[in-house]
Amino acid sequence: MRPKRADGARLSVTAALLIAWIVVPVVTRAQAPIIQPGAPGEPARALTAEEATRIAVTRYSPDDVRFMQDMIPHHHQALRMADLVRGRTNTPELLDVAGRIEVSQKEEIAFMQRWLRERGERVPDPAAHAAMYTDRAMAGMATPEQMADLAAAEGVAFDRLFLELMIAHHAGAVKMVEALHEKSGSAYDPALYEFTTEITNDQTAEIERMHALLIDLSADPRAGLAAGYQDAEQASWNMRLVAALPRPPGFFDPSNPGEVPAEALPRGKDEETEDDEEENRRLPLLSFANTDLAFAGDLLAVGSYHGFMLYRLADDGVPVLLSSVVCPGGQGDVSIIGDLLLMSVEQTRARLDCGLQGVSEDVSPERFRGLRIFDISDVRRPVQVGAVQTCRGSHTHSIVSGPDEAGLILVYNSGTAKIRDAEELPGCIDETPGDARTALFRIDVIEIPVDDPGAARITASPAVFADPADGVLAGLWRGGDHGAGTQETSKTDHCHDITVFPDKNIAAGACSGNGILFDISDPLHPKRLDAVVDKGFAYWHSATFNNDGTKVIFTDEWGGGDLAYCRAHDPLDWGANAIYDIVDGKLEFRSYYKLPAPQTEQENCVAHNGSIVPVPGRDIFVQAWYQGGVSLIDFTDSANPVEIGFFDRGPLDAGHLIFAGYWSTYWYRGRIYGTESVRGLDVLALTPSEYLSEHEIAAAESADYRGAFNPQQQFRVRWPAEPVVAMVYLDRLVRGAVIDDALAADITAALEQASRTLASRESDYALGVRLELLARDLVNPAEEGAIREGRAGLAISLKNIAERFR
Repeated sequence: MRPKRADGARLSVTAALLIAWIVVPVVTRAQAPIIQPGAPGEPARALTAEEATRIAVTRYSPDDVRFMQDMIPHHHQALRMADLVRGRTNTPELLDVAGRIEVSQKEEIAFMQRWLRERGERVPDPAAHAAMYTDRAMAGMATPEQMADLAAAEGVAFDRLFLELMIAHHAGAVKMVEALHEKSGSAYDPALYEFTTEITNDQTAEIERMHALLIDLSADPRAGLAAGYQDAEQASWNMRLVAALPRPPGFFDPSNPGEVPAEALPRGKDEETEDDEEENRRLPLLSFANTDLAFAGDLLAVGSYHGFMLYRLADDGVPVLLSSVVCPGGQGDVSIIGDLLLMSVEQTRARLDCGLQGVSEDVSPERFRGLRIFDISDVRRPVQVGAVQTCRGSHTHSIVSGPDEAGLILVYNSGTAKIRDAEELPGCIDETPGDARTALFRIDVIEIPVDDPGAARITASPAVFADPADGVLAGLWRGGDHGAGTQETSKTDHCHDITVFPDKNIAAGACSGNGILFDISDPLHPKRLDAVVDKGFAYWHSATFNNDGTKVIFTDEWGGGDLAYCRAHDPLDWGANAIYDIVDGKLEFRSYYKLPAPQTEQENCVAHNGSIVPVPGRDIFVQAWYQGGVSLIDFTDSANPVEIGFFDRGPLDAGHLIFAGYWSTYWYRGRIYGTESVRGLDVLALTPSEYLSEHEIAAAESADYRGAFNPQQQFRVRWPAEPVVAMVYLDRLVRGAVIDDALAADITAALEQASRTLASRESDYALGVRLELLARDLVNPAEEGAIREGRAGLAISLKNIAERFR
């Protein structure tokens, strides 16, 4: 209640407080001490109020200070690089870049110095580049050697090196900002937050401009190809396009065949006034995208998110469509074995009955996620005859063996999705820590009876990643980065691909966070022989052996396949291949290979599926790089892989990054078949060159694939006893000048005679003896290595041909 005056009126609050202040005596006391305890056993120390406030203040953090102290020398190096531009190039665009850098970086250095001084923090010497706290590689800083190379370069060489170094430098600044913003309590100062945001925006825009300049300077014909759906510009080297088949009716949206997302579709004025919900409709992602391929005899199966298609290969290798099977629900990787086609299904929309309406409920008996089995004995009317439900679906699968004497086929299933609800599929245990029954860290072993595919079932779920010492399931890489400047690598709780090599009872697993070599002598219980990690790999995606099973190529699907990661400034060991030799059951790293042509910001590009091209005595690999195109690689010297051919198109769209490009490219019966995810199916042929002779291509065309090719099952390819195969080895020995001219001439004459005799179906015992004698003349115990192997390969080939004349 308020106090009253004598007249009974109430006093105001202000007056009452004033009276109280006058009446109540003021008590003055000494300032209570402010104490900062030390570590245990150390004395405390007294602080002033100002010191205590400075420690607890939230206006800026120690990380903010360190960022500013690092960014000053970082900016200073950019100024040094820009200073080198004048006098070394007359490219106007590059002079403009240097001018913008000089203006912006000087102003920003002044701002950072002032910011630090106002807060009483140390202001570093801008030239002290080596004193940065931040890892220099992560920050994109050029090394002293690179700066010296830049200072020594001129003209176009200078332009390219400047752009490469400056793009990396700007990208490093953006990473530094990202690292700062991730730290708790940092960048709360309004001026600092605005400054760091401007760095990200300005330098990201500058990177895009510089990348476009760098593409223009590239001598590679793949750089800067014009965009288009079916009319994109093309570039090829040592291969030619034989046929390009669009996706068949029912397997694309006629109103949007390029699968352009809603935000990228052009709109007219009338459309802009339509209902917002319809106008902003987003199209389903990858609804109709082509995926993987499988072959059996002259039959080709093309997988799709919408189902699969069956083609018959004509004599010229061009496919003729037989049927299109609509069965939506996932990646749709396919394999063919006998009259059965297997298809992987992982998406939650997939239905057991292949229905188009999908499944929206959290738990539904109609949902299917696992391995579908189709009878394709009538290729025009395939029938679903089996379906194996799995806890994590089926992303990919591998035919391991069969049919055996009991008529059983054994398949490894790789699921990568989240675990299903046990209410939908009993036995699916979630990610509860410590529960060893979890569906994580395993693969499924599926048994399919050929006579009764409907009885197919999971017979084992080996925990292939467990620690053998203590049995802990998470025995391999557990996710995260590998230190400063390294990739954030996915944890190893599944395999994406497992490629089996039955001839040697081994398999190579590309298993998310690890590359693994398995012993599959007992296929129900695969055992790890070795497991490797890579600091530059984000996601171990696929694996391919060479023909002898002595090497393996692992691929890194950095970004998941839908981002542009083949730009000029992207690291060459990220999103690349890693090539390993197999030595005494162990994986020994030899080298990386990444697509060498710079791609645009509108082209999703990263290492993806490929296969061996069976050239005798060499290791050749043809590979898909999404919108990076097709690359042909020689990795005979596993430490020095070399590109020897390519085919590429421009991006699907000039203004937007839209998922497209080659999913898989495989060699089969003398042709390269590539699933273009959006455009359709391509057929390519190799052309003779200095890197691949006419004889080598012909020998590859004659290779025996045992009547089938499935992506994750490799058999040792063999070549028939034909003169063209012997000529491959002879050509190589002649090129290397390691065979006597007279002996080479005798072998050539004998092989030409053998070709004529075999063509006429005649017999010639004397020719067989002559070939045997020539094979003996090739033996030279003093020679070693590749020369000895080449001589031995030719000798064996001559002997095999001689056998045909006996």
